[in-house]
Amino acid sequence: MARLSPPPPVEVYRDARENRAMFDRIAHRYDLMNRVLTLGLDAGWRRRAVAALGLAPGSLVVDLACGTGMLCNDARRSGLRCVGFDVAAGMLAHSHTPASLVRADILRLPLVDGAADGAVCGFALRNVGDIPGCFAETARVVRPGGRIGFLEVAQPESPLLRRGHALWFRHVVPVVGGLLSDRDAYRYLPASASWLPSPAELVAMLRDAGFTAVERRPLGGGGAQLLTGTRAA
Repeated sequence: MARLSPPPPVEVYRDARENRAMFDRIAHRYDLMNRVLTLGLDAGWRRRAVAALGLAPGSLVVDLACGTGMLCNDARRSGLRCVGFDVAAGMLAHSHTPASLVRADILRLPLVDGAADGAVCGFALRNVGDIPGCFAETARVVRPGGRIGFLEVAQPESPLLRRGHALWFRHVVPVVGGLLSDRDAYRYLPASASWLPSPAELVAMLRDAGFTAVERRPLGGGGAQLLTGTRAA
């Protein structure tokens, strides 16, 4: 009997090419997995991110690492125009949005300076190799006075909630991911949270990139976070 090869270590998906291939593989079940693994809370978090922009109807928002375009849909429902950018072709191929989607690296957006009124990003920062560079590029394409909303995972502050969150994230998520999608990918995605800078570091990075009024709001008992800010003049 042929011996099965062991799964790759989760660190392999830190490579940009491997990371794109992973997201291509899980694209067809990505939205379902988000609903299951967040117990449906992700939809409300996306709406809060869009609402926190506080932009007038008709404003142009860019969705960074847009995946299948769910945040684009929330932006459109709020009366905003939205264009999504993602490097994973598989995600764009499984999109569920009428918004315009472009295959592009969010570290090098095909936009002129100040082209957008705002930017959103949903749970992608921990997959970005250069987070300060991502914030700097976002600042470049958002006009002065424009707004941003970045959603990301987080660690609850409560010790009890933190233990429950760790159990769910590190043990339940890979099992459910293996049953419904790709076990290796859903081993990586929880592990990738450990590579995310601390909340204080993320806030400092946004300020250094040229954003003011930067705020961090915990969501879902602290298991997620919303970072907002205004592009400085």
